Amino acid sequence: MTIPTNYFLALSGVLFILGVLGVLIRRNSIVILMSIELMLNSANLAFIAFARAFEAHTGQVLVFFVIAVGAAEVAIGLSMIVSIYRSRGNIDIDQISQLKG
Repeated sequence: MTIPTNYFLALSGVLFILGVLGVLIRRNSIVILMSIELMLNSANLAFIAFARAFEAHTGQVLVFFVIAVGAAEVAIGLSMIVSIYRSRGNIDIDQISQLKG
């Protein structure tokens, strides 16, 4: 008895929508980074579901690349947050957008 691929894709879609809502609604930069990671992991779930459905290993290889990109994104994002906190003393997203000038 196996779980149908549609269930995995539906779960992946729900997780991706939750990630998008987290990016759009939240104002905390750490939560925004976690929401981006949630979106990347939902894409990983879809890749694995398709790889299992078509019995191909290419989806699993793509997952490794997405995980590497996610790790780099977290490292750069956290370093930016630490740098902004050291210079401004605050990591509020509204105040970060004022750094444009």
